[in-house]
Amino acid sequence: MIDNQIPVTVNQKIRKTVLYIRKKKGIEKLVALAAYTAPMAKKIDQYVDMILVGDSLGMVLYGLSSTLPVTLDMMIMHASAVVRGSSEAFVVVDLPFGSYQKSPGEAFQAAVQILSHTGAQAVKLEGGSEMAETVYFLTQRGIPVLGHIGLMPQKINIFGNYGVQGIQHNDGQKILDDAISLETAGAFSLVIECTAERISQKITNTLSIPVVGIGASPFCDGQILVLSDILGMGGDQVPRFVKQYAHLGNEIERAVSDYANEVRNGEFPKLENCYDIKKTKEKS
Repeated sequence: MIDNQIPVTVNQKIRKTVLYIRKKKGIEKLVALAAYTAPMAKKIDQYVDMILVGDSLGMVLYGLSSTLPVTLDMMIMHASAVVRGSSEAFVVVDLPFGSYQKSPGEAFQAAVQILSHTGAQAVKLEGGSEMAETVYFLTQRGIPVLGHIGLMPQKINIFGNYGVQGIQHNDGQKILDDAISLETAGAFSLVIECTAERISQKITNTLSIPVVGIGASPFCDGQILVLSDILGMGGDQVPRFVKQYAHLGNEIERAVSDYANEVRNGEFPKLENCYDIKKTKEKS
């Protein structure tokens, strides 16, 4: 008798889904990091629920002064690398500035390019009530959307700085209204950035979807930071909401300094770092 059952693969890694992310609400804290390369994605894959390929790569990797110059092609290239480097984490990709604000149709085209070319599972966009129509348009057409409220770096020219949101009396209600609008429009989760703790906590308690904080509240449903920040590989200015779990920047400088000194002093390379030309010819 022939067994027509599909063989079961043992220990097969299954990538996390939107449903997995949504079900974490009230059960266990979500762990998320922003990363931009295949090697880094591979290192963090088994430890995080979600990897965000953020447009912050413009500042972290390219030395830009803001996220505004980041292009769709840049996001696609880095997102593809992160997907290739990971196998378990849920991968979300930022829609870059100018790729989605004009119309829901334009946002759809940008999102389709990202998801079809990278293999990522969702897109993130910044904005509150003003983007609700776009979020609804995308989700109704099969594109999962992670919202982003509070401090929105793509609106730096409006805000004027990267200051804390929700400090002014009327700001809190506006941010809460934005959160509710995004949930109603179909966002599966949202990020709240650099926002007063009491407001962040209220939003987390109000929404039925997971709220992921960055500089927000310990009571959020999860937390996200930039990988290079927690590794101590960022600049000298460390945001208050960042905790550095390592100081690899110092180690990198030490290693490069040692290498440079050994090269200049003739200590590297040694013969054991080279190939014996005669023996190599004999083997061939």
